Amino acid sequence: MDMSSEFPVLQVALDFVNLKRAVKAAGESVEGGVDWIEAGTPLIKSEGLNSVRELRKRFPDKKIIADMKVMDTGRFEVEAASKAGADVVVVLGVTDDSTVREAVEACRNYGCEVMADLINAPDLEKRALQLDSMGVDYICVHVSIDQQMSGVNPIKELSRIADKIKTPLAVAGGINSETAAEAVKNGASVIIVGGAIIKAEDARKATRDIKRAMGGKRRVRSELYKKYTLPGKIFERVSTANISDAMHRSGYMQGIRLLSGSRFMGTAVTVKTCPGDWAKPVEAIDRAGEGDVIVVDAGSTGKAVWGELASESCVRKKIAAVVVDGAVRDIGEIRGLGFPVCAMEVKPVAGEPKGMGEINIPVTCGSLNVKPGDWVIGDSDGVVVVSRDKAVEVANRALDVYEKENRVREEIRGGSTLSSVLEIERWEKTK
Repeated sequence: MDMSSEFPVLQVALDFVNLKRAVKAAGESVEGGVDWIEAGTPLIKSEGLNSVRELRKRFPDKKIIADMKVMDTGRFEVEAASKAGADVVVVLGVTDDSTVREAVEACRNYGCEVMADLINAPDLEKRALQLDSMGVDYICVHVSIDQQMSGVNPIKELSRIADKIKTPLAVAGGINSETAAEAVKNGASVIIVGGAIIKAEDARKATRDIKRAMGGKRRVRSELYKKYTLPGKIFERVSTANISDAMHRSGYMQGIRLLSGSRFMGTAVTVKTCPGDWAKPVEAIDRAGEGDVIVVDAGSTGKAVWGELASESCVRKKIAAVVVDGAVRDIGEIRGLGFPVCAMEVKPVAGEPKGMGEINIPVTCGSLNVKPGDWVIGDSDGVVVVSRDKAVEVANRALDVYEKENRVREEIRGGSTLSSVLEIERWEKTK
């Protein structure tokens, strides 16, 4: 087999736990023109080195990378991966020098290559220079998925060392068709792409787009597979279900439902009031700005603290919605306004404006703590709250959930079922 390849090359990272899905995505990416195929760490942990054997068997003309993330026993793990059919074995750059040297020596014995992964290296430049002198074949500038969720950019890290390293550089961490060209310009010889291919509904087209960007060194526009620093750009696209999944199936208001209007999002202006006292909720309208969501803690009970006239005021000020842990009224009229109102219950009787309570303090709504400035998102499934301190991370994780579901949806439309795609029975928890 001819192992030579002109740089830059595109490597697809098959970060699945299911070999059947990994092989399917690999086949589509090969049809799209991918150069190298990686058995990702989740795949190897789940399916073992049989995943490498299967990829070698299915794609004999492609370079196969085993992302072992070797941290110890360098010789032993390289030998095992090489005998399974790996052409390149990945070693963690933060491991001891002796492990790196053992891996390099083993690769020379077995005819494979070593890629050193700089993920979480405390001093990336210093370690890259050290690895450069140890005889590794590739050095990978890698920003982890968890770091990506907070907006860390691997290409900026790459640009810091590109002119100082002789070893071919790889880059990984949220690369897509918009950033692949930039990675090449900044010195990457190996462009490693995971989600932008394996989450795509059409992995063939996704691969072609990235290859086109690499070849022309010009970005190919993409609406997906990005990491954002402005959470609102994501929250306007994903569902409350996606967001709850991103928060480990939490973050939802219990008993609160959308009674009028449609999907909404915004930052919280919070109100604490007594049951039936509508003074502070109405005063909060004057405090809230365009796009805010008024969140009212009315103690889950009592007479209505919100109605048509308050909603009319919100429409005029372009306030996004109101969420009430308590009762509201005039729902028919509010629906006519199209204004989003979520509440615990509907009652025809209103309370009195006594003026008890406060505005913009931490409150409890639907058994969930809400602070001023937290993100509040609602749709027909319910209402979720995201702490403003974690909004960027949760938003990016929610987008990841959405993109992965797109891929599963397309596999179902291709003639499968959810149980079959995810191999549910196989992964059931054993008693």
